[in-house]
Amino acid sequence: MTPKKVLALCREKDVKAIDMRFMDFPGLWQHFTIPASALDESVFEDGLGFDGSSIRGWKAINESDMLVVPQPETASLDPFTELPTLAMICNIQDPITREDYSRDPRNVARKAANYLKTTGVGDTCHIGAEAEFFIFDDVRFDSQPNLGFYYIDSIEGQWNRGRIENPNLGYKLRYKEGYFPVPPADQLMNLRNEMMQTMIDCGLDVECQHHEVGTAGQTEIDLKFSNLLHAADNMMLYKYIVKNVAARHNKTVTFMPKPLFGDNGSGMHTHISIWKGEDPLFAGSGYAGLSDMAMYAIGGLLRHAPSICAFANPTTNSYKRLVPVFEAPVNLAYSQRNRSASVRIPMYSASPKAKRLEYRCPDPSCNPYLAFSAILMAALDGIQNKIDPGEPLDKDIYDLTPEELTNVPTTPGSLEEALAALRQDHEFLLRGDVFTPDVIDTWIWYKTENEVDALRLRPHPHEFCMYYDI
Repeated sequence: MTPKKVLALCREKDVKAIDMRFMDFPGLWQHFTIPASALDESVFEDGLGFDGSSIRGWKAINESDMLVVPQPETASLDPFTELPTLAMICNIQDPITREDYSRDPRNVARKAANYLKTTGVGDTCHIGAEAEFFIFDDVRFDSQPNLGFYYIDSIEGQWNRGRIENPNLGYKLRYKEGYFPVPPADQLMNLRNEMMQTMIDCGLDVECQHHEVGTAGQTEIDLKFSNLLHAADNMMLYKYIVKNVAARHNKTVTFMPKPLFGDNGSGMHTHISIWKGEDPLFAGSGYAGLSDMAMYAIGGLLRHAPSICAFANPTTNSYKRLVPVFEAPVNLAYSQRNRSASVRIPMYSASPKAKRLEYRCPDPSCNPYLAFSAILMAALDGIQNKIDPGEPLDKDIYDLTPEELTNVPTTPGSLEEALAALRQDHEFLLRGDVFTPDVIDTWIWYKTENEVDALRLRPHPHEFCMYYDI
């Protein structure tokens, strides 16, 4: 879509407001709104000013002026506003130099996609992300100097089998059995259908929706793969739609990886392939139908997985999911079909166009622009340096003996460990100026000060269960 077409769409749909959206550093959409009469073609060129010092992890107050530059190809009608509103995703620029801002996550993704082309390896990186999330009926939490708690509830939760509901119909999903009984046990089908249809109405290409393994409303809605930048854009629109459809029904959605103890966490299995024109470069005659290039890409993913985790599993809560022996793929190995490996080669189709790698470590708390870029850069490093991934691990990793497991490396055990890995291993991210030293340093500082240290300083509610009577 061009600026002229955006303006024509505004006239056709009688749009009254234009919502400008952009991504902050940690990974939340931000926005402000202008009247439709204030949008003309010059705005697409000149941008609009805002205070960058108020955005997490961005400019200092003495250099706060920044520009949002709307991207016409991202225009879509907002299905949730009372006033007819058109939303556009924006790039961020310096108002003096007009340079793209290095800490704008969308700029990092654009540079990653462009860097791929300069390498000669391929011209397009396709990403397909399978985000999981929980739909709850009620959530309360607080953290004060003298208290800390959370309380979650869901009509589907197994813990409500004995609750007086006038009447309680008894359809409560047992722990780890949410994948995937039909209604009435699945009580969220109509809501998921509404989420799916709203996505379609907004231009997203949806493949399927279903209940996930966890009790209490764990859900997955899958989008068709797209190029890296559009896949990240689509994931932000996806989150926006899911949260707002839920809110419309007085429910709440979280993309926290591990909101419930004792049941499955939410992952975001990320499928990646590299193409040149119409050629799928990961298809070949080797193991699981892979090319040498794909095998080297696996080598890069496995070698750099600890530092990728700093972006793909970027919260302290992420490591409540990435725990050995439980359901998450913490073992850094690859295999066809085997879902206990961190890199899986899906075998659903024999078509070369379907050949891809599924990197299973990421979770949906990530900033998709940064996570997808880090995954691509690791794969490219493997290809460029012909990193051997070793032998596949085609048996169930969870059945391996302790002696066998000692030879299988694992993901970091905490966000602090992942940030330490990133501090030691980030040269591959700096190539092509995709991630800059400033981005790496700011990410490590922000996450350490605002998340790692913030949690480390506070007593945990469960510590009172364990230690209060000492």
